[in-house]
Amino acid sequence: MQDNAAGSPAMEWMDYLTTADVAAYLRIKERTVYDLVARRAIPCSRATGKLLFPRRAIDRWVDSNLDALDGRVLSPPPIVGGSSDPLLEWALRESGSGLATLFEGSTRGLKRFGGAEAVAVGLHLKDGAGDGYNRDAVCTLTGVHDLVLIEWAERDQGLVVARGNPLGLGGVSDLAERRPRIVLRQEGAGAQVLLDALLSAAGIGPEALNVCGHWALTDMDVGAAIADGVVDCGVAIGAVARRFGLDFVPLHRERFDLACRRRDYFEPPLQTLFAFTRTAAFAQKAAQLGHYGTERTGAVRFNA
Repeated sequence: MQDNAAGSPAMEWMDYLTTADVAAYLRIKERTVYDLVARRAIPCSRATGKLLFPRRAIDRWVDSNLDALDGRVLSPPPIVGGSSDPLLEWALRESGSGLATLFEGSTRGLKRFGGAEAVAVGLHLKDGAGDGYNRDAVCTLTGVHDLVLIEWAERDQGLVVARGNPLGLGGVSDLAERRPRIVLRQEGAGAQVLLDALLSAAGIGPEALNVCGHWALTDMDVGAAIADGVVDCGVAIGAVARRFGLDFVPLHRERFDLACRRRDYFEPPLQTLFAFTRTAAFAQKAAQLGHYGTERTGAVRFNA
C-alpha cells in the first residue's frame, strides 16, 4: 500500500501529482491548490482532462518562492525598473497596466529586481559571446529560479547630434579626433556599456573624450541636453533624436528585453501590457517614434 503522506518516499518518486497529492505534499488545503491554479500561480497540466502537477516543476516552484514569510509570498511592488525606453513608457501609460516606472539603467535595475524591488526590469546588455542579449546579465542573479526574458523591441542605438550634424560626426572615432562635447550615461547603463565597448574596439581610451557636465540618467536626458545646446552629442536611441528634432548617426542595432519572474508574467499587470502590444495603436506608435523593430515583441528569449 502506497503512503501518500507529505514528504513520504512514495510521493517523492511520483512524477505527476494529483490535486490531493499536491495539497498533501505542500501541507495546504485542496481549495488553496485550486485557487493557485485559477490564478496561474502554480505549474500544472490539463493534458489528460484533469489537473496534474509535475513534481519536479512543483519543487522548482517552491524553490523560486524562497522569499516567503509566514506562508505568504512577498510580491514585488508594481514597478518596472532598469533601462528607460520611450515606447515602453508610453505603453505602460496607455495600456492601463497600473505599473509605475523607476528607470536607473540596466545594471542598477537588475540589482533592484534581484532584491524584489521591481516586478520587471528593462535590459539591453549584450552577451559576452555571439549576438545574444541580456542572458548573461540575468544569469548572474542568485535566488531567482523562475526568470524569463521577454523581447520588447529591437532598437537603433547611435550618436544623437544637433540638427544638421554641424560637426559632421560619423562614428566613435570622431569623438576622439574632433572632440565634441559629449554627455555620458551613468556607469552600468546599457548605452554606456555599448559606448565603452565601441571605444575599446576602436582603441580609444576614455581620457580622449571631451566629457561635458554630469551624466544623463535616461535617453531623454541625452536628447534634452543636446537640444538645449549644453552638449554636442551623446549615445541614445534613434527615437530620442526624432522626438527632439535632432540628427542621428546609427552605431548599433540592439535588443531590449523585459525580465520578470514567471509567476508575475501571468499576473494582470504584465498580461495587460503585453496584450496592448498586439494592438494597432502600439504598432502605429512604434512607427511614429521611429528606429524600432517590434515584429517579435512578446517572444520569450530565455526561460530559466
